[in-house]
This record gives sequence, structure tokens and C-alpha cells, in this order.
Amino acid sequence: MKIHVMKFGGSSLGTPEKICQAAAKASEKKKNGIFPVMVVSAPADITDDLIKLASQTAAQIPPREYDALLSCGEQMSAALCASALCSSGNAAMSVTGWQAGILTDSSFKEAGVISVSGEIIKDAVSKNIIPVIAGFQGSDNKGNITTLGRGGSDLTAVLIAQLLEADLCEFYTDVKGIYSAHPALVPEAEVIPLVSYGEILALGAKGTAVRQIRAIRYAMEHGLSLRLRSSFLSDEGTVLAAKGRQGINALALQKNKNGAAVISAIGYNLSEQDYSFFISAAKDCGAAAFYEEKDCFSLEIPEKEAENALRFMHSSIISNGRQKNGLQKD
Repeated sequence: MKIHVMKFGGSSLGTPEKICQAAAKASEKKKNGIFPVMVVSAPADITDDLIKLASQTAAQIPPREYDALLSCGEQMSAALCASALCSSGNAAMSVTGWQAGILTDSSFKEAGVISVSGEIIKDAVSKNIIPVIAGFQGSDNKGNITTLGRGGSDLTAVLIAQLLEADLCEFYTDVKGIYSAHPALVPEAEVIPLVSYGEILALGAKGTAVRQIRAIRYAMEHGLSLRLRSSFLSDEGTVLAAKGRQGINALALQKNKNGAAVISAIGYNLSEQDYSFFISAAKDCGAAAFYEEKDCFSLEIPEKEAENALRFMHSSIISNGRQKNGLQKD
């Protein structure tokens, strides 16, 4: 039996209708012969609401109580999704992080994972019960609730995927996948169908919030199959794998404190030809400083010119580069 771990972000769970839609996706998987295991974040804005409530209640909330409070959002999602699944005729159960056996150290707010036993989850799967796991949380050896840092539900998902030897771990979100540039800045940015773990880590290092870096490193170390896709569309999204498509695949924009901005061209198995092409485009957009880094090439440009330069570089490298220069090969 194939197992897919389906992780849903907060934007996919922000309303009762969206929660039912997420549950329906899991139900559809099961009908198609794939056993779903859900991992859920807190509904959109709930975590921020809890933080605001804490600030209104105490001048400073202790780290232990902070984690106990913030874990409530994911538990809410898990219970509601499990209930929606049961209403549609599926056997399902919510599972907290500590029930899942996610043992961490006592570093509240960003705990390190020590081990995952997952006995409740394994037992549920063996009995044809869909587990809906509250992401972002675990517990230390004293039974204290801990949280796994910003984006921690990503880490929960890959931990469970490794535990169950899942065939695929999918991240469902409100975007189609990983784009060749920020679509709000570059309207013609496109979804990259295949991207390497190294490229994701490079994007993260250059300030692009793609996924939790700890989760990506864990997936890379364990060779997990990942896919990022939309919760609301049927698009295939982006596959995350050890190998990507050769050449430059994405651009990242990062603003410095000194009034300058850095545009980085990120790719897989980059070559001297790629760098030469990047330098040529960088000179054409007026950049005076450009250099080679691990998994990327970068240029510096005044911050006020950064967004126009980003669009120019995207047009030169991403939109035209594939056809004219053969830089990207599937």
C-alpha cells in the first residue's frame, strides 16, 4: 500500500470550507488506493491571534507556556480535519505531537528533535484509520509541550514521512509551487517543475521564504520524495529532489542594510557558460559588482533599481535563456 503524507499549511485551513476541502483531498487519495496521512498547521492567523492574546495577558510569557499556548492552533486543525473526514465516511483520528512520539530537547520555541516513535500513527494506519497529526510540536522527556520553530509543521511532515517510509510527502499551500522569481515583483515568473534540495537551501540563504530549512535538510539527508503544490488547483506543482534541471532556474532578491540590493541567480550543476551568461546580463542591467557563490551567482545594485533589475535579469536569463542558450535541460 502506498502512503502519502499530506501537509496542509494555515492558508489551506483558514475557513470551515477550506478544512473540508483539505479533508476531501485526503479522502480522494484513499479512494484511489493511496493511504493518506495528514499533517496540519494552525488555521491562518490563529497563531498570530494567540501571540497577541499572550501579550495582552502577561508582560512576558514564559517560554514553556508560550509553546503550550501556540500548540493549540495545530490541535484545533487536527481535530476539525479528523471530524470532517469522519463525516465523509472515513475512519480518522487527530494526533498531537507528543501522542505521535516526537521527542525533543527542552529548547522551547525551536526545539531539536531527538527521536520519533510514532506508535499511535503506525497503529492507526494498520487499522485503516487516517491519522491527522498536529504539526509544529512535540514534547521533551519531562512531558513538556515544545514547538519546532517557524514553519515547524514542515519538519513534522518529513519526520512522519521518514517514519512510515512514505512514497511521497506533499506540501499543500496557497501557491502553485516554487517560482522562478517572486511573482508579485515579476509577473511572468513561472513555476519550476523540478528543483534540487541545494537550490532550495540557496533560495533560503538568499532570503526567499520557501520552506523550513531544517525540514529540507532532513529530507535531503534521508532522500525523501517531496512535492509542493496548490491546495486549490490541480497543477502538479514543484518536485523537490536531489537533482534539479541543469542551469539557472530562479532569481532571488535580498536587500542589504547599506542601501544596496543583491540579486542572486540560483541553479543546479552550474557551469562556466552559465556564469558567462549571467555576467553579460548583469552588465546589461547596470550592475558593477558580480561574483560567484555556491549554487548561485550574485550581483549588487542600488536598492532603488533592484526591482527593475530583477525583471530585466529574469527576462534575460529565465524567459529567454532556455530557448536561446540551452541553459536548462530537463
